[in-house]
Formats: sequence, C-alpha cells, structure tokens
Amino acid sequence: MSPATRPAPFVLLASRMRADEKRLLDAFERRGMECEYVDSRATWSLLHRDRPEQRLVLNREIGHARALYAARALEAAGATVVNTAAATDVCGDKWQTSVALRAHGIATPRTALGLTPEAALEALEAIGYPAVVKPLVGSWGRLVTLVPDRRTAETVMEYVAALPSPQSHIVYAQELVAHPGRDIRAVVVGGELLGTVYRRGDGWRTNVARGATTEAFEPSAEIEKLALAAAEAVGADIAGVDLIEDADGRPLVLEVNDGVEFSGFQRAVGERTDVAGRIAEFLMTRAQSCFE
Repeated sequence: MSPATRPAPFVLLASRMRADEKRLLDAFERRGMECEYVDSRATWSLLHRDRPEQRLVLNREIGHARALYAARALEAAGATVVNTAAATDVCGDKWQTSVALRAHGIATPRTALGLTPEAALEALEAIGYPAVVKPLVGSWGRLVTLVPDRRTAETVMEYVAALPSPQSHIVYAQELVAHPGRDIRAVVVGGELLGTVYRRGDGWRTNVARGATTEAFEPSAEIEKLALAAAEAVGADIAGVDLIEDADGRPLVLEVNDGVEFSGFQRAVGERTDVAGRIAEFLMTRAQSCFE
C-alpha cells in the first residue's frame, strides 16, 4: 500500500464534534500524530477480513450501544480500541460497574437490583429511605429519581412498570448518601490521576450537564487510591470516576465513566494539566507497545 493510501495509524471515532474532541484533534496535531476522524454514524464493519486493521482507535462515541458495538467490531477487525469493548460494556451499565467495584473491595453506597418493579419495592425497603432509582444505562443525571419514602416509591414503580422497554423494568436502586452539597470527579489516564474537582449544584444532583460548577482541589491519598482502583476495576484506561463523601467525610465511588467529558474539568484545573495532551501522549505510548 502506498503512503498516499495508507490509513492513518490513529482514529478518533465520534458522532459529535464537541469541544473535547476538538481539543483532542488539536493535541494530536501538535504532537505530529496522524489521526483520522471517523463519524460513527456512517461506520460499518466487514467481519471477513484478510488482513487485521493495525490502528489505534480512541472511542468517543456518545451513545452507549453504538460505542459498545463499534468497539466490538473494531476489535474483531484487529484494531486496538481505547477504551476496550469490555470496559465500555461494564462502565455503560451501572449494575455491572457496581459489581466490579464491589469485587475489588472498593467502597460504594448500598446498592440493589430489582428484576421487576414489584421486586424493586422490596429492594428499596432493604436499602432504606431516602433512596435513588437510576436507569441501568444513562448519563448526565437523566431519569435519576429521588425516592424519599415508600409511597413515592410505589408511584415511581407504577410508572416504571408502564415503560415499553423490558430493560426499563429492571430497577437499579441506591441509598441516598447525605453529602456536603458536592461530589467529586476524578480523571484517570493510563493509571495516573490527572486531578480532581468538586462539582457543586443547587439540588441533590451535581452533574455539570445540569449546571453544576467545578472547582479543582488537591485530593487526599485515600481519594487518589480509590479513583485509580476504580478505573482499574472496570478495566478503563481513560476514565472519569465519580465519588461522593458521606456524612463522616468518607469517600465512596458512585460510578466510572469510560467516555469521560472533560471540558468542565479542564476549565477548573487550568493550564497546569492538559487533559487532551495527556490522552494523546498515552495513546502514543500504547501504539508503540501494540504495533512495534
């Protein structure tokens, strides 16, 4: 294959060109990394290939199902995908994430899974009120419901039972942790903690997508250890780890995001940490080990 037709060794896969993706492409260019942007909405994969595709793909697809199957298809074709399909599978499902964290001895809020809305009512009784009901798959705090008591839970479960999707009838429930009006986002790349920020909101949810503000802070050794362990537990090379402090100040891991959005984090930490640059450098190192 001639140099003119040789595919770029790096691929950025995404369906939206957000600020994060623009930062990443700029970081690649500044480091001389030959990268191709691929729109996942127009991507298809042929299973019967004669030659494996020796490329490294940064999977930035925003939709979980498409991100997961893109990673699976690309890995089947011989590409190296960051994060892996296995990590995307675990991180995209809150119950799988909780199981992985628990298996690695990582502190998390009390969590239960009800296989029907009726069973979820009993699970909520075991957890205790107030509690939170979350969709198994979802981001940005959408469809996360505060359940203060049994009566509210019965109303919520009646609504859940009427939803058309069978997966929607499986209920992920978690205790509501009393916290100081903030949670913590930690960003991990290649087994290294890039930093931590507090996220503060007006309500009980503190997602940046819901208007929360961010403020960088120096993490304790315990928070750093938890964040690194959480990313390792789910197998994510690039991860946004969400933690919360209970009434005694003890940090607990809420979830791990494989397709971490970092613009709010970047504004908070400032120029001292170039998130896109660190991701680019990690990919360069990974490519050397994969394709040398």
